[in-house]
Amino acid sequence: MAVIHHTTMHPTKLELLSAWLPTRAWYADGTDRPRPVNAGGFRLDDPAGEVGIEFMAVTEGTGPDAVAHLVPMTYRGAPLEGAERALIGTSEHGVLGTRWIYDGTHDPVLATQLHALLTGRATAQHQSLDDTPDEAVTVTPAAPGTGAEVELVRVVDGPDHTDVVVREAGAPAPVTLRVCRVLRPGSDTGTGPGLVEAAWRLPDGSTVRGACAVLLADTAR
Repeated sequence: MAVIHHTTMHPTKLELLSAWLPTRAWYADGTDRPRPVNAGGFRLDDPAGEVGIEFMAVTEGTGPDAVAHLVPMTYRGAPLEGAERALIGTSEHGVLGTRWIYDGTHDPVLATQLHALLTGRATAQHQSLDDTPDEAVTVTPAAPGTGAEVELVRVVDGPDHTDVVVREAGAPAPVTLRVCRVLRPGSDTGTGPGLVEAAWRLPDGSTVRGACAVLLADTAR
């Protein structure tokens, strides 16, 4: 179970994202200096208790032109070897000290737990409460796997999504965990055996729901 510390971070996650978001291929707002606002999200537990995993929804802009993005992040107490290009930044945590914050789609711990969520073997947790399932997150699970840790094969950014290709031990072919980077109300993500939907807040305070991730069969070997 992850322990959420209600303390300070310098710089904050949103400050780091304001510099990082415009460097992404899927960034849809077009602003050089965005001011992202936390609009919701959820967490996943690392069974080893070492890595923080958060899926944060952020909005930019106002009114009908507001854009919502989904940013999966992992928080580590030491650098993740080989993931230098996935580093969003470092921050000083009021309790835990220096934290290395990564684009979670490149983190094998997040890949394993997202696969577990999409196959019904993990439960989405509340973004800011300890040991509290987030009932606003709904999962239409794919057939469960063996429960083994998955191998992260590759990560590919698309125009509005990121594909995380993984292979489970003993599986005949890899599968793709598609993370929806640009959030849209509704669930039109194409066909897939597994789907995660969640809610996020719009700038006017209303709440909408849509797809966050989908599990797709992968034809590449």
